Amino acid sequence: MSSTYTNPVWPGYFADPFVMAAQSRYYAFGTGTGTASQSLVGLVSEDLVSWRDLGAVLAPDAVTGPATHLWAPEVAEVDGGYVMYYSAGVEDKGHRLRAASSPRAEGPYRDLGAQLAPGEPFAIDPHPFRDADGTWYLFYAVDRLDSDRAGTAIVVDRMVARDRLAGDPRPVIVPSADWQLFHAGRPMYDAVYDWHTCEGPFVVRRGGRYWCLYSGGNWQQPSYGVSAASAPHPLGPWTEAPGEGPAVIRTRPGLAHGPGHASVVTDDAGVDWLVYHAWDPDGTARRMCLDRLDWTPDGPVCAGPSVTPQAAPTVRGA
Repeated sequence: MSSTYTNPVWPGYFADPFVMAAQSRYYAFGTGTGTASQSLVGLVSEDLVSWRDLGAVLAPDAVTGPATHLWAPEVAEVDGGYVMYYSAGVEDKGHRLRAASSPRAEGPYRDLGAQLAPGEPFAIDPHPFRDADGTWYLFYAVDRLDSDRAGTAIVVDRMVARDRLAGDPRPVIVPSADWQLFHAGRPMYDAVYDWHTCEGPFVVRRGGRYWCLYSGGNWQQPSYGVSAASAPHPLGPWTEAPGEGPAVIRTRPGLAHGPGHASVVTDDAGVDWLVYHAWDPDGTARRMCLDRLDWTPDGPVCAGPSVTPQAAPTVRGA
């Protein structure tokens, strides 16, 4: 087991990293550079620092229809098996939420043949969350035109089955700040908007409240970063953390740019770690990084992106 680590913890392209503990190991799932079923890739580790490549985690024959690009997989353990949630579309158009299952965390996963939000013209970044009472919720990002800042927002709906939602999405994060601008004058839905984006939700319960970490802005730009909102219940109402710009983690100029689409994993000492992707300064790849996540009275804060050796997570028996 390593006593220290240095970011990135995986040298290859690995965007939208989601990490979970399962089967006495840690598994990471992310967006790769391939198309169709090769878009979703996995890693496995004993200590959160040294990772091995699992390759594509979706069965080659799992994708049906015209989808060429699959994004942002997350996995939930359900009834002794595993369900992967992801979006499927053609490049960046027409993404729909889908689910696939496997008896093992590493896959291969086979699509369950259902769209989880069929009424949405665009839906991405599904995040399954199980509350302490056993109720499952799905947080995800959708396009909304009926707010002061048109763009991609985050909603939540109750799950009534592993591949079916209640059909009553509630708002979580609606674009509300300049730093969330994706593109000014963007042609969308037969009009032109100053398009704002909030995406990549991940929810944890800490200090008696629910916290939704999310990414905002343009994923290709240094302004992209992670902020947070909190609520007394998964269905809200949600309140943004105070401050200007991304409140959790943001670019370190010249070192790591556009940190985003984060997940949270807890080590054996009870310490939370933020797993996220970040661009190198030359913009060649989004790579998986890891930094400690601390909790303040105002919410979660990460001192990263770090680029020097750091004390490694505590993983007993690794």
